[in-house]
Amino acid sequence: TKLILLDSLLQEMKFILMFLVIFLSNIICTLGESESLEAEPGQQSGLYKIEGKVTPPDQLPLNWLSITSVTIDGGRRRAFLKEDNSFIFQGLDPGTYLVEVSNADYVYEQVRVDINSKGKHRARKNNPVQPNQVTQLPYPIKAKPLGKFRYFQKREEWKVTDVLFNPMVMMMVMPLLLITVLPKMMQDPDTKKEMEEMQAKMNVQSQMPDMSEMITSLWGGGAPQAQNKKKVPVRRQQR
Repeated sequence: TKLILLDSLLQEMKFILMFLVIFLSNIICTLGESESLEAEPGQQSGLYKIEGKVTPPDQLPLNWLSITSVTIDGGRRRAFLKEDNSFIFQGLDPGTYLVEVSNADYVYEQVRVDINSKGKHRARKNNPVQPNQVTQLPYPIKAKPLGKFRYFQKREEWKVTDVLFNPMVMMMVMPLLLITVLPKMMQDPDTKKEMEEMQAKMNVQSQMPDMSEMITSLWGGGAPQAQNKKKVPVRRQQR
């Protein structure tokens, strides 16, 4: 009797397990079908790729391939260079991606790649200031070095011009030059004549009446009369 009970229990457990397996498989199938229905044709995830090639600098470092990599969207995905300096990102969804070449010694231009729902690629310069401005680049990407990173500022060198153009030095030198040059210029008759003409013009200008005085006399009814007039003595008649 005990054996019969155990067999019946085992059979019931098998039926229960089979039912659970069938139930879970149906749930998984329905979820997969719903996801496939939601995804439109050409917009399924992980169908596209971004590829390109990095141009190495003229002086190629020994560990170039190990220190150089390409990142997408600030390091969300990273790809290393192949022997021919090419790279590839696979399994990408439609959208826009920022491609950057990461190297400690050399600067490379950032490239933004747009992938539409039909799988067409468009590469353009990354312009953070004016994102709507589009400057197209060839695709696949061809990254070229712009120059070296400058981590340190070059120390200024001593120059003679820095001393000559110093304000204190100029204040000391200019009076000496004037003292030595002006007497020699005054000995020249032409220069002396020009100086006299300039001085005469300055004297003429100084004799001209001031505009403010003219306006006040015009609108104020003329110049005020002198108050210090000589008084005529009046003789009193003697009675």
